[in-house]
Amino acid sequence: MIERYTLPEMKRIWSVENRLKVMLEVEVLACEGMAEIGQIPSEAAKVIREKADFNVERINEIEAVTRHDVIAFLTNVAEYVGEEAKYIHMGMTSSDILDTALSVQMKEAGEVILAKLKKLAEVIKIKALRYKYTLMMGRTHGVHAEPVTFGLKMAMWYTETLRNITRIENAIENISVGKISGAVGTFANIDPRIEEFVCTKLYLKPAEVSTQIIQRDRHAEYLSTLAVAASSLDKFATEIRNLQRTEVFEVMEEFAKGQKGSSAMPHKRNPMTSERVAGLARVIRGNVIPALENVALWHERDLTQSSVERIIIPDSTTLLDYILTLFIKVVDDLQVNEDVMMANIEKTLGLIFSQRVMLAVVSKGAARDTVYQWVQKSALRAWDEKISFKELVKQDENLSQYLSKEEIDELFDYSYHTKHVDYIFARAGL
Repeated sequence: MIERYTLPEMKRIWSVENRLKVMLEVEVLACEGMAEIGQIPSEAAKVIREKADFNVERINEIEAVTRHDVIAFLTNVAEYVGEEAKYIHMGMTSSDILDTALSVQMKEAGEVILAKLKKLAEVIKIKALRYKYTLMMGRTHGVHAEPVTFGLKMAMWYTETLRNITRIENAIENISVGKISGAVGTFANIDPRIEEFVCTKLYLKPAEVSTQIIQRDRHAEYLSTLAVAASSLDKFATEIRNLQRTEVFEVMEEFAKGQKGSSAMPHKRNPMTSERVAGLARVIRGNVIPALENVALWHERDLTQSSVERIIIPDSTTLLDYILTLFIKVVDDLQVNEDVMMANIEKTLGLIFSQRVMLAVVSKGAARDTVYQWVQKSALRAWDEKISFKELVKQDENLSQYLSKEEIDELFDYSYHTKHVDYIFARAGL
């Protein structure tokens, strides 16, 4: 239910009205640029600035006849401007305004996403610092490995989010280009200074070389970057989903008063928001393939990319904005069950110290492969018979000839696994 989470800025950016408004600004700026270099009368440019306007219903009416959206737009604008409209679009092609306007929209949408990513980094940072030393079970292949801290998990999310911020900044930079160079990009019918003028006013850079369009590797990079950010959210959300499983129960999404988890089972508290984030990330990733296929067009351009972009660019930016909004709240309101984390660590009766026991014996001169077998024997027995691994190590004749009982006790110290937490946090900028 996206309607419950209004995204007014993204909705404004991709509205028909805003698209036409930006297109109109491109045309008006082009006229002002022509006036500045003496190509058209200055008074004409002033009239165009004052009178230029459009009506969406009227444009649709004209397009029903012309079957060309830009011609319909220009025809309607001319109805507002009058005689001076003869200077509008002079020497330009449709893609001059369409592609330049699209770049403005993509830049604006990227900046909305960038702000949300920075907010996400902030809330993750708070969690990282709060749970810096909170022990929890580290898992590989879904199986208990060795302890980590929940703060370290958050620190990893934080640094990954910072990388996504950098990637989005780069994608915004590379899409912030305009093109006012005519039918095949040669400036045959328009002065290159017009392009410079328009792009400067719109905070864009002129594309170094263009055809009839801005090259679509830029758009493919932008959408791929959105997909990488969405995949990070998918990864984070999937971790929360796994940690909320009944058998794990180490974190939980907020469960609001009056919320229902299941129509059939009143006891259910499901990680439904994280599931929604993970699901919609798939849609964003799915839009990357069409974006990549849009790169290869015939000669100076064909029209195969246009219809695709009208779907995948607004959809991907809007969806990423949406799931960022959702996930910021998930992290901010996350319930962390520290007691359960410790209880889960202790479920394996000390098996998490198996590597430390092995390394301690090896350091005293025993062969690693031999020690591995000794430790594994006690570890498997502890697991099968539900006996303390520490006690079995003390009882093992092979291991005890190298380690005293006091040394064994010292090996089973949780702080051993957190001694470099400060170093890792400092390296992460936390």
